[in-house]
Amino acid sequence: MASVSRIASLLERKYGKPQRRLGKPMDVLIETILSQNTTDKNSSRAFKRLKARFPDWERVASARVASIEAAIRIGGLPNIKAKRIKKVLREIRKREGKLSLGSLKQKQAGEAFTYLTSLDGVGPKTAACVLAFALGKDTIPADTHVHRVSNRLGFVKTKTPAKTQQLLEEKVQNRHKHAFHINLIAHGRTTCKAIKPRCSRCFLKKLCPQVGVTKSV
Repeated sequence: MASVSRIASLLERKYGKPQRRLGKPMDVLIETILSQNTTDKNSSRAFKRLKARFPDWERVASARVASIEAAIRIGGLPNIKAKRIKKVLREIRKREGKLSLGSLKQKQAGEAFTYLTSLDGVGPKTAACVLAFALGKDTIPADTHVHRVSNRLGFVKTKTPAKTQQLLEEKVQNRHKHAFHINLIAHGRTTCKAIKPRCSRCFLKKLCPQVGVTKSV
Protein backbone atom coordinates (compact mmCIF):
# COMPACT_ATOMS: atom_id res chain seq x y z
CA MET A 1 0.00 0.00 0.00
CA ALA A 2 1.29 3.46 -0.91
CA SER A 3 1.85 5.97 1.87
CA VAL A 4 -0.69 8.68 2.59
CA SER A 5 1.87 11.34 1.62
CA ARG A 6 2.47 9.61 -1.73
CA ILE A 7 -1.23 9.46 -2.53
CA ALA A 8 -1.71 13.06 -1.36
CA SER A 9 1.01 14.21 -3.75
CA LEU A 10 -0.47 12.24 -6.65
CA LEU A 11 -3.93 13.67 -5.97
CA GLU A 12 -2.48 17.18 -5.99
CA ARG A 13 -0.74 16.46 -9.28
CA LYS A 14 -4.04 15.27 -10.79
CA TYR A 15 -6.54 17.73 -9.28
CA GLY A 16 -4.31 20.60 -8.23
CA LYS A 17 -3.76 22.31 -4.90
CA PRO A 18 -6.95 24.26 -4.18
CA GLN A 19 -6.67 27.71 -2.73
CA ARG A 20 -8.29 28.26 0.61
CA ARG A 21 -11.30 30.58 0.48
CA LEU A 22 -12.57 31.42 3.91
CA GLY A 23 -16.19 32.20 4.74
CA LYS A 24 -17.65 33.71 7.88
CA PRO A 25 -17.61 31.22 10.79
CA MET A 26 -21.32 31.58 11.61
CA ASP A 27 -22.29 31.24 7.96
CA VAL A 28 -20.16 28.13 7.47
CA LEU A 29 -21.55 26.57 10.65
CA ILE A 30 -25.19 27.02 9.66
CA GLU A 31 -24.61 26.11 6.03
CA THR A 32 -22.91 22.88 7.09
CA ILE A 33 -25.79 21.99 9.40
CA LEU A 34 -28.12 22.51 6.44
CA SER A 35 -25.96 20.24 4.27
CA GLN A 36 -26.63 17.19 6.43
CA ASN A 37 -28.49 14.39 4.60
CA THR A 38 -29.13 16.34 1.41
CA THR A 39 -27.45 17.42 -1.81
CA ASP A 40 -25.11 20.39 -2.08
CA LYS A 41 -27.58 22.02 -4.46
CA ASN A 42 -30.51 21.80 -2.04
CA SER A 43 -28.51 22.84 1.01
CA SER A 44 -27.19 25.86 -0.88
CA ARG A 45 -30.74 26.85 -1.83
CA ALA A 46 -31.90 26.41 1.77
CA PHE A 47 -29.07 28.59 3.06
CA LYS A 48 -29.78 31.34 0.54
CA ARG A 49 -33.48 31.32 1.41
CA LEU A 50 -32.70 31.45 5.12
CA LYS A 51 -30.40 34.45 4.62
CA ALA A 52 -32.98 36.14 2.42
CA ARG A 53 -35.74 35.62 4.98
CA PHE A 54 -33.69 36.77 7.99
CA PRO A 55 -31.19 39.66 7.66
CA ASP A 56 -28.92 38.44 10.47
CA TRP A 57 -28.41 35.48 12.81
CA GLU A 58 -29.97 37.34 15.73
CA ARG A 59 -33.26 37.30 13.86
CA VAL A 60 -32.93 33.56 13.26
CA ALA A 61 -32.18 32.90 16.92
CA SER A 62 -35.30 34.83 17.93
CA ALA A 63 -37.57 33.46 15.20
CA ARG A 64 -40.23 30.81 15.64
CA VAL A 65 -39.10 27.33 14.64
CA ALA A 66 -41.93 27.20 12.11
CA SER A 67 -40.58 30.31 10.36
CA ILE A 68 -37.11 28.80 10.13
CA GLU A 69 -38.60 25.55 8.84
CA ALA A 70 -40.45 27.37 6.07
CA ALA A 71 -37.25 29.07 4.93
CA ILE A 72 -35.13 25.92 4.79
CA ARG A 73 -37.71 23.35 3.70
CA ILE A 74 -36.06 22.73 0.33
CA GLY A 75 -32.99 21.39 2.12
CA GLY A 76 -34.85 18.47 3.68
CA LEU A 77 -35.52 17.56 7.31
CA PRO A 78 -36.68 21.12 8.03
CA ASN A 79 -38.12 20.37 11.48
CA ILE A 80 -34.94 18.75 12.76
CA LYS A 81 -32.61 21.30 11.23
CA ALA A 82 -34.67 24.32 12.27
CA LYS A 83 -34.65 23.23 15.90
CA ARG A 84 -30.95 22.42 15.73
CA ILE A 85 -30.04 25.77 14.20
CA LYS A 86 -32.08 27.74 16.72
CA LYS A 87 -30.60 25.79 19.64
CA VAL A 88 -27.02 26.20 18.41
CA LEU A 89 -27.47 29.93 17.86
CA ARG A 90 -28.95 30.48 21.28
CA GLU A 91 -26.15 28.49 22.94
CA ILE A 92 -23.45 30.51 21.15
CA ARG A 93 -25.12 33.76 22.18
CA LYS A 94 -25.30 32.53 25.76
CA ARG A 95 -21.61 31.61 25.83
CA GLU A 96 -20.20 34.53 23.84
CA GLY A 97 -22.63 37.29 24.72
CA LYS A 98 -23.27 37.71 21.01
CA LEU A 99 -23.70 35.60 17.89
CA SER A 100 -20.07 35.32 16.89
CA LEU A 101 -17.41 32.63 16.68
CA GLY A 102 -14.61 35.15 16.29
CA SER A 103 -12.99 34.01 19.52
CA LEU A 104 -12.15 30.67 17.88
CA LYS A 105 -9.71 32.29 15.45
CA GLN A 106 -7.13 32.63 18.20
CA LYS A 107 -7.53 29.08 19.49
CA GLN A 108 -5.56 26.03 18.44
CA ALA A 109 -7.40 23.65 16.10
CA GLY A 110 -8.01 21.06 18.82
CA GLU A 111 -9.41 23.60 21.24
CA ALA A 112 -11.69 25.13 18.63
CA PHE A 113 -12.86 21.63 17.60
CA THR A 114 -13.71 20.79 21.21
CA TYR A 115 -15.69 24.01 21.57
CA LEU A 116 -17.71 23.39 18.42
CA THR A 117 -18.49 19.75 19.13
CA SER A 118 -19.69 20.72 22.61
CA LEU A 119 -22.60 22.50 20.91
CA ASP A 120 -25.59 20.16 20.80
CA GLY A 121 -26.15 19.14 17.19
CA VAL A 122 -22.62 19.90 15.95
CA GLY A 123 -20.74 16.73 15.06
CA PRO A 124 -17.12 16.12 14.05
CA LYS A 125 -17.62 16.80 10.35
CA THR A 126 -19.52 20.04 10.92
CA ALA A 127 -16.91 21.25 13.39
CA ALA A 128 -14.09 20.36 10.99
CA CYS A 129 -15.80 22.25 8.16
CA VAL A 130 -15.88 25.41 10.28
CA LEU A 131 -12.20 24.94 11.13
CA ALA A 132 -11.20 24.34 7.50
CA PHE A 133 -13.45 26.74 5.61
CA ALA A 134 -13.89 29.61 8.06
CA LEU A 135 -10.96 29.56 10.47
CA GLY A 136 -8.24 28.46 8.04
CA LYS A 137 -7.05 25.59 10.20
CA ASP A 138 -5.61 22.35 8.86
CA THR A 139 -8.12 19.56 9.27
CA ILE A 140 -9.98 16.92 7.25
CA PRO A 141 -13.78 16.91 7.34
CA ALA A 142 -14.80 13.36 6.39
CA ASP A 143 -17.90 13.13 4.24
CA THR A 144 -19.07 9.97 2.49
CA HIS A 145 -16.53 10.42 -0.33
CA VAL A 146 -13.56 10.87 1.98
CA HIS A 147 -14.73 7.92 4.08
CA ARG A 148 -15.24 5.62 1.09
CA VAL A 149 -12.05 6.45 -0.82
CA SER A 150 -9.85 6.34 2.28
CA ASN A 151 -11.11 2.87 3.12
CA ARG A 152 -10.68 1.61 -0.42
CA LEU A 153 -7.12 2.92 -0.61
CA GLY A 154 -6.36 1.24 2.70
CA PHE A 155 -5.53 4.35 4.72
CA VAL A 156 -8.10 3.29 7.30
CA LYS A 157 -10.43 0.42 8.02
CA THR A 158 -13.45 2.08 9.57
CA LYS A 159 -17.22 1.88 9.58
CA THR A 160 -18.08 5.55 10.10
CA PRO A 161 -16.94 8.87 8.62
CA ALA A 162 -16.34 10.17 12.16
CA LYS A 163 -13.78 7.43 12.84
CA THR A 164 -12.22 7.93 9.42
CA GLN A 165 -11.84 11.63 10.18
CA GLN A 166 -10.21 10.91 13.52
CA LEU A 167 -7.63 8.57 12.01
CA LEU A 168 -6.87 10.76 8.99
CA GLU A 169 -6.17 13.69 11.29
CA GLU A 170 -3.36 11.59 12.74
CA LYS A 171 -2.07 10.15 9.45
CA VAL A 172 -2.06 13.16 7.12
CA GLN A 173 0.52 15.91 7.49
CA ASN A 174 -0.93 19.37 8.12
CA ARG A 175 0.54 20.74 4.90
CA HIS A 176 -1.48 18.21 2.89
CA LYS A 177 -4.78 18.22 4.79
CA HIS A 178 -6.75 20.91 2.96
CA ALA A 179 -5.86 19.71 -0.54
CA PHE A 180 -6.15 16.06 0.49
CA HIS A 181 -9.73 16.58 1.69
CA ILE A 182 -10.82 18.51 -1.41
CA ASN A 183 -9.09 16.12 -3.80
CA LEU A 184 -10.45 12.96 -2.19
CA ILE A 185 -13.94 14.38 -2.70
CA ALA A 186 -13.15 15.16 -6.34
CA HIS A 187 -11.80 11.65 -6.86
CA GLY A 188 -14.83 10.11 -5.17
CA ARG A 189 -17.21 12.06 -7.35
CA THR A 190 -15.48 11.49 -10.67
CA THR A 191 -13.79 8.10 -10.41
CA CYS A 192 -14.03 6.19 -7.12
CA LYS A 193 -17.81 6.21 -7.10
CA ALA A 194 -19.90 4.39 -4.52
CA ILE A 195 -21.51 2.19 -7.17
CA LYS A 196 -19.54 0.98 -10.18
CA PRO A 197 -16.23 2.73 -9.44
CA ARG A 198 -14.23 3.46 -12.59
CA CYS A 199 -11.20 1.42 -11.57
CA SER A 200 -9.96 0.89 -15.12
CA ARG A 201 -9.66 4.67 -15.60
CA CYS A 202 -8.22 5.41 -12.18
CA PHE A 203 -4.71 6.88 -12.10
CA LEU A 204 -4.26 5.30 -8.65
CA LYS A 205 -5.22 1.76 -9.72
CA LYS A 206 -1.69 0.37 -9.39
CA LEU A 207 -1.57 1.56 -5.81
CA CYS A 208 -5.09 0.56 -4.79
CA PRO A 209 -5.60 -2.74 -2.96
CA GLN A 210 -9.28 -2.78 -3.97
CA VAL A 211 -8.90 -2.74 -7.75
CA GLY A 212 -10.64 -5.76 -9.18
CA VAL A 213 -12.66 -6.51 -6.03
CA THR A 214 -14.57 -3.30 -5.35
CA LYS A 215 -18.07 -3.13 -6.77
CA SER A 216 -19.74 -0.76 -4.34
CA VAL A 217 -19.34 0.65 -0.86
